[in-house]
Amino acid sequence: MKLSKMPKEELESYSYVELAEMILKENKKSLTIVDIFKKICKLLELTDEEYENKIGDFYTTLTTDKKFIMLENGAWDLRDHHSVKIDLEETEDEEDLTETEEEIEEEMDEMAPEEYHDMDDDSDLDDPDMDDVDDIEEDELTIIDEDELE
Repeated sequence: MKLSKMPKEELESYSYVELAEMILKENKKSLTIVDIFKKICKLLELTDEEYENKIGDFYTTLTTDKKFIMLENGAWDLRDHHSVKIDLEETEDEEDLTETEEEIEEEMDEMAPEEYHDMDDDSDLDDPDMDDVDDIEEDELTIIDEDELE
């Protein structure tokens, strides 16, 4: 049944959001929030003062209700009337975002403090026992059992 044919008592049993949904379904096109609410006010025979007092709340309700979507032109419609297109193909810009491991390391080096850059220099090591670590041969290493550690 068309909204304009419904008795006022029946229309009053619906919330503004439900009426907005019915209006958009009936019109089969997107409308501005002002047009939607004016139609609601006309159906419910609301005064201009009531329109002014309630349109802000109506807007807030519409923006939080997941059934509705605001389109690029500022009009509102039911989300069901629109599909979301997701492009999974890689674009040139996305290719630029792909960094090699070497580029990431270079960036990390640039961000590191000066002390970090000097850490590779063996001459800065203060531990005298560590001076000859690189000179140890495999046959000089001894394997110790866990029992011997205790």
